[in-house]
Amino acid sequence: MKTFSQTDIGAIRDSNQDYVYTSESPVGNLPNLFIVADGMGGHNAGDFASKYTVEQIVSYIEHSSLTDPVELITEALGEANANLIQEAKDHPQMAGMGTTAVIMTIIGSCMYVANVGDSRLYLLRGGLRQITKDHSLVQEMVRMGEMDASEASKHPDKNIITRAVGAFEELAIDFFDEQLRPGDEILMCSDGLTNMVDDMEIGQIMQTGRDVVEQVQKLVDRANRNGGKDNITVAIIIPEIS
Repeated sequence: MKTFSQTDIGAIRDSNQDYVYTSESPVGNLPNLFIVADGMGGHNAGDFASKYTVEQIVSYIEHSSLTDPVELITEALGEANANLIQEAKDHPQMAGMGTTAVIMTIIGSCMYVANVGDSRLYLLRGGLRQITKDHSLVQEMVRMGEMDASEASKHPDKNIITRAVGAFEELAIDFFDEQLRPGDEILMCSDGLTNMVDDMEIGQIMQTGRDVVEQVQKLVDRANRNGGKDNITVAIIIPEIS
């Protein structure tokens, strides 16, 4: 397995509210674990929310006896959600904080993905295909046929998300699974990348990069050159599939 990740403050923001975690080695009963989180909230609450949530997820998985990946990640996210809500209650200056979370593990040749919010996971196999579905206001409108994808990409409310860890007592999680093939590449990212670089260009950059390090660095650089209006987090994973 080859992996590389990078998180960047971007060209405009004065703090980085993104957080990335990657482990090619086992974490508890999972053989590997990858997480991207994009926090929200003022007064440093967003960067606390993303880091705290990822640490809570990792800690739960490390100590859990559960082996089913969907059950394990569901419980870990639920625990992180409850604890983040309690943190906000205990520290009123952090009221309203929350975070996206996209989580992935590969077991054998199967990729398991959990998603809350609008951070994304893509699969590069010939072309680039988004596996996760954004939990955002404009994407809900796209799914209902009220707006097309090109309108959504320019909509002023495209950053309003409809689900986040820490937002509600009951956490709704989407799960996806995919059988991987030799040559597949996986991209996980925050919207600081996808709001600045379209999917076609992301795919082209990944296909022309010499290795995962160059691919990640080129994606971050392109997002910054296109405006860098948000924090940018990118992780690329090339699994070993025989």
